[in-house]
Amino acid sequence: MSANNFFQTLRQSFPKDLDQTAVWAGNLAYSWRDLDEASAMLANLLDGLKIPKGSRIAVQVDKSVEAMMLYLATLRAGYVFLPLNTAYQSGEIGYFIDNAQPAVVVCSPANFGWVSKIAFKAGVQNVFTLGDDRTGSLLERAAHCKRTHRVAAVKADDLAVIIYTSGTTGRSKGAMLSHANIRSNAEVLKTYWGWQNGDVLIHALPIFHVHGLFVAIHGALINGSPMIWMDKFDPKAAIAHMAKGTVFMGVPTLYTRMLAEAALTPEATAHMRLFVSGSAPMLVETHEAWRERTGHTILERYGMSETVMLTSNPYAADVRHGGLSEKRIGTVGFPLPGVSLRVVDDAGQSLGTDEIGAIQVQGPNVFAGYWQMPEKTAEEFTADGYFKTGDVGKIDADGYVTIVGRSKDLIISGGYNVYPAEVESYLNNLPGVAESAVVGAPHPDFGEVGVAVLVARPGAKLDAAAVLASLKQQLANYKVPKHCEVVSELPRNTMGKVQKNLLRDAHAKRFL
Repeated sequence: MSANNFFQTLRQSFPKDLDQTAVWAGNLAYSWRDLDEASAMLANLLDGLKIPKGSRIAVQVDKSVEAMMLYLATLRAGYVFLPLNTAYQSGEIGYFIDNAQPAVVVCSPANFGWVSKIAFKAGVQNVFTLGDDRTGSLLERAAHCKRTHRVAAVKADDLAVIIYTSGTTGRSKGAMLSHANIRSNAEVLKTYWGWQNGDVLIHALPIFHVHGLFVAIHGALINGSPMIWMDKFDPKAAIAHMAKGTVFMGVPTLYTRMLAEAALTPEATAHMRLFVSGSAPMLVETHEAWRERTGHTILERYGMSETVMLTSNPYAADVRHGGLSEKRIGTVGFPLPGVSLRVVDDAGQSLGTDEIGAIQVQGPNVFAGYWQMPEKTAEEFTADGYFKTGDVGKIDADGYVTIVGRSKDLIISGGYNVYPAEVESYLNNLPGVAESAVVGAPHPDFGEVGVAVLVARPGAKLDAAAVLASLKQQLANYKVPKHCEVVSELPRNTMGKVQKNLLRDAHAKRFL
């Protein structure tokens, strides 16, 4: 067995009694023995294909416990897992298959026709199907394989997963994460978030993304904690599960949907220990409404596909920061143990308290680089080995990190830097505003100016001119958007992040 193989770390964390329930999924219950034996059978199937060491296993399937088992099997057999967003269409899948050159592609039965055509054309030898109802050729083939499997020997820095970035600007890049990267993060979070005996995770996220695949699944498995599995998120069902669960992880949208339910009460959440939010910023108002309705403060954290988790608000007293334990709303907390985080100016010089600049990070969780992109990888690291996150932020006197925005979102108007997140924070506090997004648009005089896109609260009517007039009373004029419009909803990707690139495209010629 390989101590470096992250699967082995997870397997050693399983309870001694393998017949205990590991996952409740609707009317089905999977034991820890089921996870062990099914992952062994799938690993034996992959080994039987005689594919080279380091082969990529590309997976675009609907969420299911069997899909998780395939992930575990891929790690176990020493191959490289490549999860793909279920929303991707033929052009995107064609790009990923061409770029990653997987040895195996697994897709949902409904998509086999077009996915297999792309895969076979690209030279992929093995295409299987896996349904969310325990059907498909993958399970049919694996049913004939042995239930035991010797965990593959790997080196700590061997590739375990490739996560393609969301691609909101340009082509997606494949972030290469090693066994050591994902192990270090799982072990740190187990301690930092106080995972304990008796914890039960309500798993409500997709599993093609870092949040659901790594933070949630790894957290439960490395603690030997069972999961309540939700194939699709339903707010009423999620609240009902809280009578049995203790930990919930979600994106802000999931929390706002649960806040709309009358069933969300202190009594309904009394059994819960920890609520975590990430993947997109949460409005202060959502934080406060959740605390008022449940008595719980949501823990917000910060991570990336390239690094897994980087910072977190404390769950308990953090001795590194004077014993502070406050989950400070509006921040993403402290750098996690082992992570070095700095904020620098354009010249790369470290900035002081509350000074806004570029966030750079270093640590055992930080990826090795982008798949097949050595030049891009070199660009994204500093000479002393820090990864340039592309995020802009600041660190306060207590050490809490606040994300101000993405560097690509920065608006330079008339030579002045405008940070959209700052303007959005004022907009979101105006009467009748549910949420906002500020983007830059080319301008003949100023080079670039801000455009504000707003969503009104139910029943509220927003006057764009009045909104801008109100901002002028609160912000320097160069920060005030030159145009404001109200829409029914903001465009988002599957993880709830606002797709500002679409808004920028829509307003690219507004002032030209």
